[in-house]
Amino acid sequence: MAVGSSMSEARTVAVITGGAGGMGLATAKIMGTNHRLLLSDVSDDRLDAAVAELRAAGVDADATRCDVTDGDSVRALVERARSLGEVVAVVHTAGVSPQMGGPEMMLRINALGTVAVTAAFLAGAAPGFRIVNVASMSAYMSPRAAMPRGTYKYALTDPERFVSKVMRRLRITGEEQRSGFAYAISKNFVVWHAKKMASEFGARGARIVSVSPGSIDTPMGRLEQDHGAGQMLRFAALKRFGRVEEIAEVLAFCASNKAGYLTGTDILCDGGVVAGVRLKDLLSVGR
Repeated sequence: MAVGSSMSEARTVAVITGGAGGMGLATAKIMGTNHRLLLSDVSDDRLDAAVAELRAAGVDADATRCDVTDGDSVRALVERARSLGEVVAVVHTAGVSPQMGGPEMMLRINALGTVAVTAAFLAGAAPGFRIVNVASMSAYMSPRAAMPRGTYKYALTDPERFVSKVMRRLRITGEEQRSGFAYAISKNFVVWHAKKMASEFGARGARIVSVSPGSIDTPMGRLEQDHGAGQMLRFAALKRFGRVEEIAEVLAFCASNKAGYLTGTDILCDGGVVAGVRLKDLLSVGR
C-alpha cells in the first residue's frame, strides 16, 4: 500500500474509518478539501483504490488497514494518524449490517469497535477535537424497554460481560431475527455512548456526536433492501433511499468547526422514517 504523500502536510488531519467506500469515501471527498486524510478499512485493495481516486482529485490522502475489534490495530491507526500531523477530527463509519454476519459480530464491530476507536483517540485529544460515530435509524426502531441499556456500561469496563449479557437478551427473539435485533442494540448503544461520553470529551474541550442514517444508497444499504430497509420507505416522508452524498454532508458538517457547539447528541437523518413509523408498522415489516 502506498504511504506518504507529496501534497501539503500543513493542514490538520482527519481520520475516516470505513473510508474505502460508501459513506466513508463520500465523506472523505468533502473533508479532503481542507484536511489531510487518513482512511482505514479492512481491505487493502479497496483502500488502495480509494486513495488513488482521492489523489487523482487532488486530495491529500493516505490509508492504513485497521480492524476495529483489535486493540493493537486501533492503536496503530492512532499512531499513524498522529505521525501525519494534528488530528482534529474522526468520522467513524466502519461497521456491519445484519446480512453481513451474526449477532456477536454486530456487537463486537458496531458497539465495541466504537468504544475502542473513541477511547483511543480521546486519550490524546486536544481542544477542538471531534469524533462522529455512525449509528442508525434502527436505534429508534425497537421499544425502549427492549433495549438492554442497563448492560451498556459494561462495554466500557468489561466488554466480554457486555457481549454475554446482550447475547442472552437476544434469546427473546427467534433465531432468524437475532442478527437484526443485535444490530439495533449495537446502534442504540452508539447513540447512548455519545451522550455518556460527552462530559469526558467536554473536559478536554472536545466533542462527540453520533449520526443515525436511514436507508442510504450504498452497497451495504442495498444489501438490506430486501430485509426491511426497502419496506421501511413506505413510512418515510421522503419515499426514496438517501443519496450517499446527502449523509456525507451531514457527517462532514458534524465533524467540522461549524458545528462547534454540537455534542452529546444524535442526529437522525432518515428521510422521515422514524417520524412516520408506528409499532404496528414495525410488526408488519417483521412478518
